[in-house]
Amino acid sequence: MLHEYRDVITHMKENGAANAHFLKVFDKHNELDNQITKAENGEIPLSDLELEKLKKEKLSLKDEAYAMIIAYKKEHNL
Repeated sequence: MLHEYRDVITHMKENGAANAHFLKVFDKHNELDNQITKAENGEIPLSDLELEKLKKEKLSLKDEAYAMIIAYKKEHNL
């Protein structure tokens, strides 16, 4: 997720206590990504509606993480 900000994400992870919410969003996004991949590969059964819901939630988390990354980057002059 947001590979172009890998350096900022690493910085945020190193300061985990101050960025607990970001870490929660980041982990949930990765969890959803894994579920979606498994569903698309037929490893877990999901209806099209359930899969679409997971994809929308994942996108929402990505948007939230992006906003936090940009704010953190500005705040720490990265």
